[in-house]
Amino acid sequence: MRWYPRGYGGTRRDPDRVKQDGWHDHGLLAVSIDDPRLTWPEQELVRQLGEKLYGPRIEPREVANG
Repeated sequence: MRWYPRGYGGTRRDPDRVKQDGWHDHGLLAVSIDDPRLTWPEQELVRQLGEKLYGPRIEPREVANG
């Protein structure tokens, strides 16, 4: 039998489980705008909420080679 300090070792929760626990325990919602489970109107709502709360997303720029 092995003993690990809290937060070390053991099994890791998958990211969706962490998000689910955050919602249930703290009322926090972590969602990707590209989540395939969301319909287009739901994705648009997430985008609008994100822009309202945090400002527009910074789009990655293309790097010129040469």
